[in-house]
Amino acid sequence: MTHEQIPGTGVPAALRSVGVALNPAAPVDILLRLLADGPDEAREVLCRDRVLPGAVVDAVVAHPDARTRAFFAQNPYADPEQRARLVDDPEYRVRGHLAREPRADDVCLPRPLPDRTVVRIVETYENDHLGELNRLVSPGLQRAMTTHPSAKVRSMGIGRLSWKSLTPDVRDALLADPDPEVRSSADASRHLHERLLDPDAVREDLPAHHCHARTHLLLHGALAPDVVAEALPQDAWLIAGNDSTPPETVALLAAHPDPAVRTRVAQRPGLGPAERRALAVDADPGVRLTLSVHPALTEAERAAIDYEVDQDGWYSRCPVYDPESLPGPEHVRALALSAHPLLRRRAARQPHLPTGLVALLADDSDLGVRVLLGQNHPDAPAALLLRCFLEYTGRDRWHLTGHGNFPRAGLARFAGDEDPAVRRLALLDPGMSGDAADRLTRDPDPQVRADAARHPRLPQDRIAALLDDPELARWAAANPALPVATMYGLTAAVPGEATGDNR
Repeated sequence: MTHEQIPGTGVPAALRSVGVALNPAAPVDILLRLLADGPDEAREVLCRDRVLPGAVVDAVVAHPDARTRAFFAQNPYADPEQRARLVDDPEYRVRGHLAREPRADDVCLPRPLPDRTVVRIVETYENDHLGELNRLVSPGLQRAMTTHPSAKVRSMGIGRLSWKSLTPDVRDALLADPDPEVRSSADASRHLHERLLDPDAVREDLPAHHCHARTHLLLHGALAPDVVAEALPQDAWLIAGNDSTPPETVALLAAHPDPAVRTRVAQRPGLGPAERRALAVDADPGVRLTLSVHPALTEAERAAIDYEVDQDGWYSRCPVYDPESLPGPEHVRALALSAHPLLRRRAARQPHLPTGLVALLADDSDLGVRVLLGQNHPDAPAALLLRCFLEYTGRDRWHLTGHGNFPRAGLARFAGDEDPAVRRLALLDPGMSGDAADRLTRDPDPQVRADAARHPRLPQDRIAALLDDPELARWAAANPALPVATMYGLTAAVPGEATGDNR
């Protein structure tokens, strides 16, 4: 950062311009000036950390500095169509950032690029960029990869989808593909699949030492009896989930001394009734909990199990859903009406949950159900979202405030709460009084102070004072109530530095 200070303030001169770059009320010509001549720090946050007007986006995409364009490639606030304009950028680093999922913060979740842009990346980018694409590929494109018109996309699809998941017609087409690289990839995938199904080939390929290859084969390969017997002492957990493990071995593993192995057995879809009965009364609570959600159990059988549902470590937004993989309406309804909280949590994750079930789960007794519903359903009620925020203190808590139904009016009543995050919540209220905002600029919590410095109801004299505060000058300059004339003055007073791709 530029260390030249504004006389008498102790505030680095560039700090205020950084705030103006983030100011949602800053006029386009000021933003363009910062983009062209502002300090590096201002250009960075301008391009990476906010929504930009169209004219500024045009200027960023055409900017001569590759680092500046790379900042925009990482911007989670930018519309994916805007970021997609960088797909043919001449600079390696810009393309590299575009091929990765945008950075996320506690407000904005990243959105993937359009399918056509991902296809363009696959067709034209260096191989070392393509490994970053996983989270950018939509479910629809992933399904269509092996039949896509582009040979490079078909080849990538073979690596992303298991051979057994492909229909016979698709397999035959790939093996006879006009592109030699696709044919080679298809043949290699077919060969590996066939060897996984051959117990003798698995035995031949199985390394004696512990490694990824051994793990993969014991998890997914067809296992001969002698391989199972050899793996039992040290690799019991791996074979406990293998579909080819014989029933008599599964029965032995259901009584294994390691609860992690018994938990693995409890997850087997085809688990027999004798093993289910034994694991339902297992001494380990984790085993009982795992068994309690087994699809073969009735509601009465679940209720008879002594399980306890953990309230920690499970809250997070779901990935982008594939509409074709969503459970059917009757299945979702059964999950939502289950007496088991973990099954109701599965229902709460469904973004297309019917209105009646949304209302039912919004008043669920389980915090996990309520939070997952708030995080994942577009029609989550305002009262639910606020309740979730107040009761839940874990991962992705602040993302709840980004939901379109999250309430704003009346939040100022939380300005005196003992939880700093809840006091910060109060600052989302556009009707908060200037005096209350002023008080919160002196809050013990630094994030609360920063948010208060940006509140539009903060009195003008307090904004002016904070512009001379080394800690809060940046946030005061980002306040949308800052007079435009002051913004012009702050940005005109800070000279930029020469930029170039060699830095």
